[in-house]
Amino acid sequence: MKQTKSLTKGFTVLMLAAMVALTACGSGGSDKEESSTSSTSTDSGKSNSKAAAVKLKIMWQGSDIRHQAMLKTQEVYTSKNPSITFSPEYMAWDDYWKKLPTLAASHSMPDVLHMDGAYIQEYATRGTLEDLSDIDLTGVIDDKVLENLKIDGKLYGIPISRNAQGIAFNKEALTAAGIELPKKDWTWDDYFNFARNARAKLPADVYPISDSDTWDFYQYYQTANGKGPIIQEDGKKFNLDKELFMKYYGIYADFRKEKIVPPADMVSAFKENDPQADPMASGKVMTRGATVGSVGALEQLLPGKVDVVNIPVGPAGGGWAQPTIFLSVSTDSKHKEEAKAFIKWFVTEKEAGETYGLNFGIPIYDEIYTALEPTLQPKDKLGKALYDTALDKALPFYPAAAGWTEWVDNYKKTMDAVMFGQKSIEAAYNEISKAGNAIAEKQGGK
Repeated sequence: MKQTKSLTKGFTVLMLAAMVALTACGSGGSDKEESSTSSTSTDSGKSNSKAAAVKLKIMWQGSDIRHQAMLKTQEVYTSKNPSITFSPEYMAWDDYWKKLPTLAASHSMPDVLHMDGAYIQEYATRGTLEDLSDIDLTGVIDDKVLENLKIDGKLYGIPISRNAQGIAFNKEALTAAGIELPKKDWTWDDYFNFARNARAKLPADVYPISDSDTWDFYQYYQTANGKGPIIQEDGKKFNLDKELFMKYYGIYADFRKEKIVPPADMVSAFKENDPQADPMASGKVMTRGATVGSVGALEQLLPGKVDVVNIPVGPAGGGWAQPTIFLSVSTDSKHKEEAKAFIKWFVTEKEAGETYGLNFGIPIYDEIYTALEPTLQPKDKLGKALYDTALDKALPFYPAAAGWTEWVDNYKKTMDAVMFGQKSIEAAYNEISKAGNAIAEKQGGK
């Protein structure tokens, strides 16, 4: 979903490895089950049981601003439901998706956890997520939206926001350099020409765009050109268009020679939302991928300097705009009803929405966004602007199917080798295609 994410190592490999050596569940508090019932006596001597005290383990990923908002939201919920407290754990994107397979393998996933559109099918089909179809969201989320999100007829995550993929850019620096700013519905040719033209006007150690080594960013190019997603039919069909692949990465090969993109060692060190290592916040790159839920953090690092545009489009459209962020419940949870109650409150109550704001994107419930609108800060308005600019040309969100996470990881490793000059584009295509076809054949034979 975002072009610089490093996705997890293969789910299956980690699941097996985790059975041998389990990683301790860290910063979220005690792993011991905490649930007790207290009682008081009335004048008549009868015992009135109070609600059982439950501590819900909850885990999510994101920037610090999201973390703080989530912690505050939990405080609000406990103030209204004193018997429910939380054992929170949170971390950066990469760390989160590296740790979760270990927790799944050891049957120690938290009661409530953040799920992403790129991974939810993987975890759902492996039986680690509870079916949440019984949560009543009538009048809150459109039935068609929920139906489209079901996996084998079941709802394994409640969408909490509308999201979209776009490109953020440093409007202040580009304007100062006399570079024409990206415009809504720009094409891929426009994108590449923007990079070429900007190169001549930027300092030698500043770059208009970054390099490309992830499958999802290439997939935007392939789908925009009408060739469809790479992984189809729930992972049973592999569709990597060689002509487009060679053309796309051939352009980036030329860009490396012309120093239009940063050197490989710089690209490999980038870390989004880190003040020193973020490609844009560090001042090294003028553009980068961003989503509705993440662009606010970038705006805080570069206040007043960031603007957004949609992913470049082609004949079929471009990018995506739909729910991709969910709250799910572990099948191993001993407090499933309490976990479901919290999720429903989180999605439907204005007080919850006013607390977490737009830190997960635009709230899925229109009434919450309407309540927030008068108090939105520039970072929040930027997220809405990204969603609005992406919406009309958006294609569906095409995640990797279950069983494909190792292929996704190896795609990046293979293209990193190309980026460092260790492998040809043709060799990379052959390796990626061979591995993809093998997985599709295996999936189709199940």
